[in-house]
Amino acid sequence: MPTRLTYRLSFALITSVAVVSLAFAFFQTRADTLGLKRDLEDHAQVLAESLARSAEPLVARHANRELQRLVDRFKDREQIAGVSIYDANDEPLAISSGFARRVGDDPALLPKRGEQAGPSGKFVKLATGTIHLVTLPLNQDDTLIGTLSLFHDAAYIDLQAAAMWRRAFTGVFIQTILIVAVTLLTLRWGVGRPLRKMADWLQELRLGTIVKPPDMPDQHEFEPLTREVTRLASSLTEARAAAETEARLRDLGETSWTPERLRVFVQSRLAGSRLFAVSNREPYEHFHRTSGIECSVPASGLVTAMEPVLRACDGTWIAQATGDADRDTVDEFDRVRVPPDQPQYSLRRVWLTPEEEQGFYFGFANEGLWPLCHIAHTRPVFRVEDWEHYQTVNRKFAEALLEEMQHEENPLVLVQDYHFALLPRLIKEARPDARVAIFWHIPWPNPEAFGICPWQAELLDGLLGADLIGFHLQAHCNNFLDTVDRALESRIEREHFAVNRSGHSTLVRPFPISVAVNAEPRPSLELPHLERVHLLEKLNVRASFLGVGVDRVDYTKGIPERFRAIERFLEKYPAYRREFSFVQIGSPSRTHIRRYQDLMDEVLHEAERINHRFQTSDWKPIIFLNRQHSHDEILPYYRTADFCLVTSLHDGMNLVAKEFVASRDDLHGVLILSCFAGASHELAEAVTINPYDTEQMADSIRLALEMRPEERRMRMQRMRSTVREHNVYRWAGKLIEELCEVRPAPMAVAPYLVRTAMRRSAS
Repeated sequence: MPTRLTYRLSFALITSVAVVSLAFAFFQTRADTLGLKRDLEDHAQVLAESLARSAEPLVARHANRELQRLVDRFKDREQIAGVSIYDANDEPLAISSGFARRVGDDPALLPKRGEQAGPSGKFVKLATGTIHLVTLPLNQDDTLIGTLSLFHDAAYIDLQAAAMWRRAFTGVFIQTILIVAVTLLTLRWGVGRPLRKMADWLQELRLGTIVKPPDMPDQHEFEPLTREVTRLASSLTEARAAAETEARLRDLGETSWTPERLRVFVQSRLAGSRLFAVSNREPYEHFHRTSGIECSVPASGLVTAMEPVLRACDGTWIAQATGDADRDTVDEFDRVRVPPDQPQYSLRRVWLTPEEEQGFYFGFANEGLWPLCHIAHTRPVFRVEDWEHYQTVNRKFAEALLEEMQHEENPLVLVQDYHFALLPRLIKEARPDARVAIFWHIPWPNPEAFGICPWQAELLDGLLGADLIGFHLQAHCNNFLDTVDRALESRIEREHFAVNRSGHSTLVRPFPISVAVNAEPRPSLELPHLERVHLLEKLNVRASFLGVGVDRVDYTKGIPERFRAIERFLEKYPAYRREFSFVQIGSPSRTHIRRYQDLMDEVLHEAERINHRFQTSDWKPIIFLNRQHSHDEILPYYRTADFCLVTSLHDGMNLVAKEFVASRDDLHGVLILSCFAGASHELAEAVTINPYDTEQMADSIRLALEMRPEERRMRMQRMRSTVREHNVYRWAGKLIEELCEVRPAPMAVAPYLVRTAMRRSAS
């Protein structure tokens, strides 16, 4: 007799089959219904276009009687419910006889102003049934003179759908009855005991304790099952091995990099080692708000790239605490688990005094190293007290990092940017088994320029403590090797792009950073136009053409030069006055530094001067949005602009150029890109300019606005392909891959030697 478990299994089987059958029936019915609707829509569109061609000359001549005869000819043909023709003022000119009695006076059937711009079609539910309505504008010499509406009786679609559902339910019912009968008979005939034997054997096979099949009944029905299950066990083993091989091959290929692929890649490469990232900016900040403590994510491409890596290996990110509620959210070890909603890695916060932040960040890093590396005609400032703070902060970060790594074997360390040039040496002296990489996000100048720095030897020695140094471009790698060759005693292995100093080898490699590309396109091709109208309305400006620039207000970005090029463009091509506006999104930056204060004053003055010269009551050429904007706020400007203007005087990469390209899934828009930005080496289809050449920039703006649509699409398509393939996840993956190739040194340094090394570095 069947047991209670047997009945439960039977019920589960019956329910599953019924659900699957109904699901298939649903999708089949839905597909058939959609096919009927598409057929009706296509037929209605063709017929409406034919009617429109016949009606346009009659409407133009106001031949209402002939129009009435025309619409009456179609009132009883091919399920046509009726035809109506209205003039440009929505006044009826001709309506099929008896149409109003048949469908009533439903307002959904009347033409609307918005439907006069182009053809449209829709299904309308009425009390008498479903009607399909297609509306076409009637034009004469590109002037709207009326609207034609063609109505089809679509009730037959609903009837056919109902019939299909009846057949589907009948089929499901019959299948269910048959399955119930077959299942109960099979269970009653004693399949349960042999199946239990098979289940026990499969369990032992899964655990790897037995490979011989069980003694099954002599019935030949069980022989195929035994044979196939045995083959399944063998196939499972082979499939696991094949999947691992495929994953390795995929990692070596050039397929698209995603956060998930990066996560799997990192897990396979680290082989149990922990990863530690160091940056000045933290990935999560906590602030006091009226509603309580709020967590925010700073807009940063670095966070986008590094988070999948740290999540994959439960790593640790060491960064400066910058939020006013950061102390309230850490534990006694200054750690907090992030992300807040699903913690997957640790954030270790380092606390700096106001004096340390002023000397380290605003002083040496941004008044010294930043202008030194960006050759943009701003003199670097080097002060002894700033250098001392820079050393102190690097040691403070090293101490925090060494504390986090003290129980880890062969850890991997990724140091980010010019704030921590001394950190690799400090870490390597204390933990020679650590594999250390530093990525320098800004350019590296030629040896003569870098030689200005009074402490160039100390900086270079600190950097060469790393196993791997990454730059954006090969040219920056070459400059770095030349600088080391001139300033330090070392052996330069140019064929391997490596530096050998005191028995330690440092690889120097280019890793062009990028952005993430959203693979999901926007739902409507009309969205850029609608977004532009909305944006310009908010800005109280009327314009037909729009340009955009997105930058921190920094002297390396060439913003005054950009404004003067726009002024020259309006001088040379006056037809664009009152037609073209340029939106500059300029977030304030490093306002503690006098040079940045002066630059902000200069940018504001130039914008006001140019606007005063050209603006009218409802238009001005330059709209300067002087505040911080989130990525979601910037995205509509990227999507709607005719061009994006990037005029860097010197830039390591400039991710704005790549963000603009990544946002243009409509394949419109032109990128005007400085030849001094690192991105110009990858985005060859951009319109490349010299930001110091005002005439060339002005002409490039005109070229962008007047470029043929086919050329715009071709250029943008190629640039998007480049950015999609070489995205930020690929950047992180290649950096990790190169670092994992480094062979770790043996750990032979006792804790007291770590402290000794730190004290020696401090002195």
